[in-house]
Amino acid sequence: MADENTAAGANGLDKQAAQPNLALQAVYLKDCSYEAPLGPRAEANAQPQINLDLSTTANPIQGDLREVVLTVTVSAKQGEKTLFLVEVKQAGAFLMQNLSEEDMKRAVASICPAVLFPYARAMVSQLVSMGGFPQLLLPPVNFDALYLNAQAQTVQTQQPPSQPLPN
Repeated sequence: MADENTAAGANGLDKQAAQPNLALQAVYLKDCSYEAPLGPRAEANAQPQINLDLSTTANPIQGDLREVVLTVTVSAKQGEKTLFLVEVKQAGAFLMQNLSEEDMKRAVASICPAVLFPYARAMVSQLVSMGGFPQLLLPPVNFDALYLNAQAQTVQTQQPPSQPLPN
């Protein structure tokens, strides 16, 4: 009977150990840059065109620990003149255990960036304000929708073009 309990306990631990696990271990600013080519010569009442670019990379750290880096690039242009350019690389160390390949892709492309984005957004806002421009509040980003759109585009590009039916 003791053997049965030990075996059941071991099986319970095995099931628990095999559960998917995604856990944030650390958040840090990996890199940032701010440029204001016109400096104080920028028009005070300018209504610039704001462009936002996002990208994500993942690098193994050790074992199941991975670094995910969200790069947020924001540029403000008035016509052809760049008012400011900000790039923030917000990083996090994530423990990723027992994730399927599909879950790993989703974690790197959607879940982890969603965790990192508020930190990057705050840093962008702070850098722009410190540069003498009005506060810039980036809108929320739906990383799940971006991931699903990227998946749909990948599927479309992998499908062979339809062949005309023979007569």
